[in-house]
Amino acid sequence: MTTSTSATPGRSDGPDGPGGPGGPPRRPRGPVNWKKRILIGLGVFVALVVVFCTVTYFWADSKIQHEDVLDDYKGRPAASEGTTWLIVGSDSREGLDATDRKKLHTGKAAGKRTDSMMLLHKGKGGTALISLPRDSYVTIPAFNKNGKTVKAQENKLNAAFEKGGAPLLARTVETATGIRLDHYAEIGFGGFNNIVNAMDGVDICLKGPIKDKKSGADLEAGCQTLDGAQALAFVRSRYYDPARSDLARMENQQQFLSALAKKAKSAGILLNPFTAFPVADASLGAVTVDDDTGLFDLYDLFKDMGSLSGGDGVTTTVPIADPGHEVKGVGSTVLWDDKAAKALFQALRDGRTVDAPKR
Repeated sequence: MTTSTSATPGRSDGPDGPGGPGGPPRRPRGPVNWKKRILIGLGVFVALVVVFCTVTYFWADSKIQHEDVLDDYKGRPAASEGTTWLIVGSDSREGLDATDRKKLHTGKAAGKRTDSMMLLHKGKGGTALISLPRDSYVTIPAFNKNGKTVKAQENKLNAAFEKGGAPLLARTVETATGIRLDHYAEIGFGGFNNIVNAMDGVDICLKGPIKDKKSGADLEAGCQTLDGAQALAFVRSRYYDPARSDLARMENQQQFLSALAKKAKSAGILLNPFTAFPVADASLGAVTVDDDTGLFDLYDLFKDMGSLSGGDGVTTTVPIADPGHEVKGVGSTVLWDDKAAKALFQALRDGRTVDAPKR
């Protein structure tokens, strides 16, 4: 008895199917279109990069802390050539517990005051970083406090920050310099420490040793890598040089901030996600900026600061006539050289190159 081999209706493997004796021949496969596959792969890759960059941007942007600092007011200086930042280091202990305060030699004072103030100006004349002594004797404009108007007064620049916070400080700096501020950035003790540690330290070269009991600085001469605690002690030290005190400290601050910015924009940070993200997280979460400052503005800030460490630009201090000017009821203040200071700020407004300081 013969077994039937006819195919099940609807199947393609029967005698009349495409592969069967009575069916049409199979169509041979054509060559692989590698160009098309590569283009599709590149398209997918680009889409993933765009999504990653977009998510990263919004994550980073959400970390920035903003404050309404740069208000318009009657008599505010007009906008001038270039871009000017007011960079403030405050002695805020926010986020530091007792152990941290002891390790960082910050003390436990409540509130916050300015520990450093600098103007960073980038314009046609190049980049200039100018320190403003916190004890500068200036006019603090009238301001409102608890619904009452406080009259204008002659006082230390730091007093503006104590009495009216960042907005009054910014207005006082604009009044004293005649320069309209474009951006404001502020960082406290804890944030500074975290940023340096996230970078695994910052390299600095010292001409001589620094030992300052009050700030905790105990550094040898020569090139070395400072961790967060050492860096904070370095930028706060002033008692190791009684003759120059705050002037020496401001030079240390300028030197370190330039080195910090140079490290932040280096390939070792930017191209390594395991370093870049912790640094970005520590930096963006530690800095308070004005409402109009965004990520690209902060990138420009670090880029310009980093260029100073390579000798591109000028770092200096506002010209001083008397570093120990005694004022009754105020104490020892820093009196600016009025003529030289006005010439310096006029050069910035005009976009002219600022002369390097004489050492």
